[in-house]
Formats: sequence, C-alpha cells, structure tokens
Amino acid sequence: MRVLVTGGAGFIGSALTRHLVNDKGYEVLVIDKLTYAGNLASLREVEGKPGYSLLKADICDAEAMEEAFARFRPDRVMHLAAESHVDRSITGAAVFIQTNVVGTTTLLEAARRYFETLGPAQRDAFRFLHVSTDEVYGSLGEDGLFTETTPYDPSSPYSASKAASDHLVKAWGRTYGLPVLVSNCSNNYGPYHFPEKLIPLTILNALAGQALPVYGQGLNVRDWLHVEDHARALDLIAARGRVGETYNVGGRNERRNIDVVEAICTILDERVPANRPRAELIRFVADRPGHDERYAIDASKLETELGWKALQTFDTGIVHTVEWYLANDWWWRPLRERYDGQRLGQLAPRQAAR
Repeated sequence: MRVLVTGGAGFIGSALTRHLVNDKGYEVLVIDKLTYAGNLASLREVEGKPGYSLLKADICDAEAMEEAFARFRPDRVMHLAAESHVDRSITGAAVFIQTNVVGTTTLLEAARRYFETLGPAQRDAFRFLHVSTDEVYGSLGEDGLFTETTPYDPSSPYSASKAASDHLVKAWGRTYGLPVLVSNCSNNYGPYHFPEKLIPLTILNALAGQALPVYGQGLNVRDWLHVEDHARALDLIAARGRVGETYNVGGRNERRNIDVVEAICTILDERVPANRPRAELIRFVADRPGHDERYAIDASKLETELGWKALQTFDTGIVHTVEWYLANDWWWRPLRERYDGQRLGQLAPRQAAR
C-alpha cells in the first residue's frame, strides 16, 4: 500500500504517518511545506525506515504536486495539509484561504489527472480522503450532536475555509468521478501537539509557572479525541469507507474548557508538585470573536459501519498526554523558544467596534 499524506509533519498528520509506517507497514510519502506547525522531530520514529519518505513542498504548487503523483504513484491520498488555528485565522485569514481552499483545489486537480492515467483495477482501488473538522458545522446549544447530515454553518475564517474545501472535494467526486471521502473530526489532543492549542499550552505554561489563559468563563464545550484514535479511524475510512461519503470522528468525551485546564493542573500537581496549586494560575481573558459554544460529534456511522471505537477516554488520554510532555522536553523546548504562549486572535479596538 502506497499512501501520499499531505501535512504529514503536522500534529495529526505525523500521528497518522507513524501509524501507517509502524503499525500498518505501508509505504508513505509525506508532503509538507514545513511551516511553523510542521515539525520533522514529530517523525523521528519513522526516519530512516524504508517505508517513509519526505517531500518538502507546498500543496499550492501544481507542478510539484503533479510530479509527486507521477513519481510516487499512490494507491491512496490522505489530505491533512491545512492552516488550522482559529485564532491565527482571525487576524490573518488570507493564508487560510490560500492553503485550505486553493491548495486543496490544486491537489484535487493533480489527483484527478493522475487518476485518469490508472488502469481499471487501480482506479477501483484508488481513494482520496480529505480530513476536515467539526467546526464546519458551527455551534451547538446545550443539547444535540453533529451528524454527517448537519448543515454547514462555519463561524471563523478557519472553519469557513475548511467548509469550502469539503465542498470542493465532494464536487470533484461528483463531477469527475474521483473516488473521494471526507472525515470531520472533533478536537484532537495528544503527543506532538504544537503549543498554541489549549491542552499543550496549558501543560507547558503550568510547568513554567506562567498564567493559564482561559477564554470567557471557560464554559465552551468541546468533544476531545485522542490523536492516535483519530489516526486509526482515518486508516479505516480510507480502507473501507464508502466512496462519496462523510464520516464523523469523535471521542464522545465532552468537557468544558475550564474543566480541561483544571484537570491538567491536578495531574501536574500530583506528578510535579509546585509551591502552590497550579489552578491558581488560571486567568479568564476576553473571549475569542465568534467563539462557538459547543461541539459534539455523533460517531455512530463510523462505529457501526467500520467497527471503529476510541480506545482512550478523556481521563486516560489526558494523563497519557501530560506524562508524554513531561518525558519529552527534547521535542517541545525548541518550540517554546519560537512561541511562548502569547495571546493570538485579538482584533484591534477599531476593528472590534465595527
């Protein structure tokens, strides 16, 4: 099995690559632009293995994508390359449109042209899996779950760009017959997570005795999915999912943001005692513009059709994650030198007043 993974040096992409190479024995070509969130250290486990290769390239580069398909000749494409941080999209939306919309279109076109060169058996086996987010569905109230038929209602430039790319992928399937699938996942967490996101930022700030910023009153709810459970799901969807379908991937682990932060503080206090409880470092800050109230995924389709089940609960997964960061400062210390946890996604007063 030859799998082309875009964004394979990112958080989810590297977890998927490690799974495909180490656990499945696939031959994997990672394509990654290696932006701030792409980190080759996350692929250290597979470096030098015969099944792994890397191409540093931008998915917006049509010539590079055409050449990658022609040389590697994949059986599957698993497309994860994307700008993914909501806060960064608030103050810099253009790069999200370029990578997530234009880049996805460029990749789809390269895949389509490659697909047209394949023989009948290869065409029957070929798959293009586009990995997306539950944020395309917008915000839930206190009740209900996102399903694969929930109407799209994105709130941020990031989620709007991902919604656009989802529609493009489905359109290439319907118009050109490209065998596509789409997955929409809930919030991921786990090892190798760039420290701008809530969980790794909280862990590292708490270790350093720095303030733990929480938006609003911390009441926004997210469904948390361990990244290694997600990687297993993506392989299943690409291997056995029905062409043209969407599969939602969620951990069934809803938590308020404040509860997540407090849980991390408790675990760290037990394992690395400090001179005061780390929960005292929590600081409530002005909320993110357009902050969705609640996300929750109904993963029944994935569970019943493909037999997937999350192996980690949030309680086991968050302990595993905190312990990984405690044991692997070689990975995160260089990143903290480049990003020290400063607040992102703030609008200037004049903009906010409009």
